[in-house]
Amino acid sequence: MSTLSSTVRQDWTRAEIAGLFDLTFTELLFRAAETHRAHHAAGEVQLCTLLSIKTGGCPEDCGYCSQSAFAESGLKAEKLMDVDAVLASAADAKAAGSQRFCMGAAWRSPKDRDMAAVCRMVEGVKAMGLETCMTLGMLSGEQARQLKAAGLDYYNHNIDTSPEHYGEIISTRTFAERLDTLEEVRAAGISVCCGGIVGMGESREDRVGFLHALATLPRHPESVPVNALVPVKGTVLGDMYAGERLIDDIEFVRTVAVARLTMPRSMVRLSAGRESMSEATQALCFLAGANSIFTGDKLLTTANAGDSKDAALFAKLGLTPMQAAEPMRVAEAAE
Repeated sequence: MSTLSSTVRQDWTRAEIAGLFDLTFTELLFRAAETHRAHHAAGEVQLCTLLSIKTGGCPEDCGYCSQSAFAESGLKAEKLMDVDAVLASAADAKAAGSQRFCMGAAWRSPKDRDMAAVCRMVEGVKAMGLETCMTLGMLSGEQARQLKAAGLDYYNHNIDTSPEHYGEIISTRTFAERLDTLEEVRAAGISVCCGGIVGMGESREDRVGFLHALATLPRHPESVPVNALVPVKGTVLGDMYAGERLIDDIEFVRTVAVARLTMPRSMVRLSAGRESMSEATQALCFLAGANSIFTGDKLLTTANAGDSKDAALFAKLGLTPMQAAEPMRVAEAAE
């Protein structure tokens, strides 16, 4: 295996990815940092803001999610937010330095009657000069095309975990259905944001399988969020693993590093779970190739580090908010 894995490949084998995980920690971080610098500005991190535009009442049974109708988290189902209220939040996010504004709705899939309002949200946020991202559940081809026409830049649809571990986490939507939505998004010409959650009782072999599924897609996701499980009381996994942390910091950093090595041009986002990580762990993640974060006090319904803490951490580490377009978006424009 070469020292510098900066070539973009879609033919990774599980054995190769397992070999990356097995490298000594310092060697793995060295290779990941080299690969990161070959494709990205080393001292820049993209700031994104996530807003829940429709909270609770989701009919899916994802074991980690407080918004599932199956969860007993005390979260009440709410209606879709007013368009003007969403745009006001987007304006605040831009003023705080965010480059991308992400909007999430707790749906299995959007109803056609909601698409007009959702598209107005996209159009309004886009007009502010922000990148737009939405996560609305499964999409039909027509819905994806409507979102593209409204100016949507990114669609988030995570695969969550490995194909083998997937059935332990959710039963109401198949792994194949998630891939189907990614295909509809790609066909509509929308960039893909796709990652998952670690620390859900999976093995390292499952983490290998999770990254293998992403790294062997016909085109790598432009954004790859790597989340650490936040155990929420009342959810299946929150009650099962309350008070436990099922992935240690070093293994989490390893996962980030392997994501960077296998998907060198993607933005790797350090996502949920960051609020409980030490500054040192976050710094190691940035060294390993993470170059995107969600900023603000909340991620949908869970706590986040917050703007002031992030600004202090960036100052301590000498990091600056990213301003330029992402490498994969630049490559797409040139094609």
